[in-house]
Amino acid sequence: MTIRKLRVIALICLDMIVITLSYFLAYVLRFDFKIMNHLNYAYAIFKALPIILLIHLALYLSLGVFRSLWKYVSIEEALLLTISTVVANSLASMLLIIAHFPLIPRGVYIIATILIIVGTIGSRVIYRYLRIQRKSANKNIKSLIIGAGDGGYFLLREINSNPMYENKVIGFIDDDRGKIGRFINGVKILGTCDDIESIVNNYEVKTIFIAIPSAKKEELRRILNVCQKSNVRVRIMSIAEVKEFNKPVIRDVSIEDLLGRGEIHLEQDEISDYIENKVVCVTGAGGSIGSELCRQLLKFKPKQLICFDINENSLYDLQQEIEIERRKNKYYLDTEVIFLIGSIRDLNRLNYVFNKYNPNVLFHAAAHKHVPLMEDSPREAVKNNIFGTLNVVQACIQNKVEKMVLISTDKAVNPTNVMGATKRMCELIIQAYRNNGVTKLGAVRFGNVLGSSGSVIPLFKKQIESGGPVTVTDPEITRYFMTIPEATQLVLQAGVYANKGDIFVLDMGIPVKISKLAEDLIRLSGLRPYEEIEVKYVGLRPGEKMYEELSLGEEIRHKTKNDLIFINEPMDIQLDDLLSKINQLETIMYKDLPLEKIRHELLETIK
Repeated sequence: MTIRKLRVIALICLDMIVITLSYFLAYVLRFDFKIMNHLNYAYAIFKALPIILLIHLALYLSLGVFRSLWKYVSIEEALLLTISTVVANSLASMLLIIAHFPLIPRGVYIIATILIIVGTIGSRVIYRYLRIQRKSANKNIKSLIIGAGDGGYFLLREINSNPMYENKVIGFIDDDRGKIGRFINGVKILGTCDDIESIVNNYEVKTIFIAIPSAKKEELRRILNVCQKSNVRVRIMSIAEVKEFNKPVIRDVSIEDLLGRGEIHLEQDEISDYIENKVVCVTGAGGSIGSELCRQLLKFKPKQLICFDINENSLYDLQQEIEIERRKNKYYLDTEVIFLIGSIRDLNRLNYVFNKYNPNVLFHAAAHKHVPLMEDSPREAVKNNIFGTLNVVQACIQNKVEKMVLISTDKAVNPTNVMGATKRMCELIIQAYRNNGVTKLGAVRFGNVLGSSGSVIPLFKKQIESGGPVTVTDPEITRYFMTIPEATQLVLQAGVYANKGDIFVLDMGIPVKISKLAEDLIRLSGLRPYEEIEVKYVGLRPGEKMYEELSLGEEIRHKTKNDLIFINEPMDIQLDDLLSKINQLETIMYKDLPLEKIRHELLETIK
């Protein structure tokens, strides 16, 4: 016999005992404990009890009372038990009267019904309470939940019932002062966010959970900044996954939660006009920006999405991810997604792909982007970024692609390194071909992207996990930051406006000190910077600047309809002059020159 069947038999036996005791207790209560004068009614109950039990058992089984898990007993189970008991006792009383059984007073039926409801529900509640208490004995990480609403209650139940959590919730935090002093499932609401630091110290709290699904980015950042002062681990209930799995999914707070600007409002109709039912190609599709572009593009229902990349591993990962999501019906299933290996250095390969699939729109994200690496390999940076971009532009024009958008970088502004110089040349190529009469061209320029491969965030996380030190180049160095989804969404919006070599600049917000970023990441890990994790300053790397810029001094900037996107008027770049400079670079690439000489010639070319 299986454990499940034994469990059901045990539940049946327990409920039958509760029903039996309830009837005899109802008899005692009905006659105010003076039972010796009314023994005939005790005999009547004793004789009718088998029928009463059979009716209860049949109704409980038919309504699925014993299929409910006691550890999840809730209002629904209590209501089911109440209805089942009322109906069962009503049927039993009518059947016994029709069958001419000895009369049982109506008061006994009424009192017994109440006692059975209390007894059956009470036994389940007691079981659940004892189970939670037994599990709580092993939970020793004192924790707070911020948010004494539905989200907080939902999370508390999950923490208490799930053995994976070793957390013991000792209190709630909520900014609604009217809730302070009240209880949720026996846990007290201790104070507001302003009281967090003192509550953490007084109760020796180790972890704080944030359970406010409705919180906007500004409110979330305010709460996180308060929590950081307490040097405890902070975790957050993931909103999207709560909706998807109908249970709270907890994740560590990310730096994106601190720096991200939340939902970006896009002109959906405008983007759909140039994406929906069109053939769209993304070069560098396996990279951080390229892969996110592919994810975002699928939401706009292109006819075909061509994912083009030289890196087979990253392209394979993207392919598997998209296939898994499509099986969940997450992405538009009528879009044909094509994964192609190829290099933008190979003009023949580009022409073959463009001629075969006839893309309407192309997003050019393929590039070598790592500053220190490109300082040591300037020839490869020039071949890939400059010659590759020229190939893409020429292939677009030759194959009548309607629109091409280049992904650029703030390092292209007054560049001091090889990578920045090559990306500036890419912008110049876009502007030089602005009057081609076939393909509308544009470039989108933005700063660092949080979490992209090779960025500072993954590096800091690895250093923290290994115990430090966290290495920062300079205490005063600053960078612009944007999350990957923010950047790609704005790229799609900028694509609406792309026309004649326009350079679009994204509003990157306020520059962030890298040293503060490192300190924030350490605190988010529940550690104290400079005490538990060392922050070490190692000096600027080759080609690095102390700060980045978003526009050249001579560029004229205008606002677009989107407040987060600006447009720089295209500069008067002559195509013949540009091609001459590129030819000079090509000649230099194959000469046996020192690396420093190549870097110098490259920087001179873009002046």
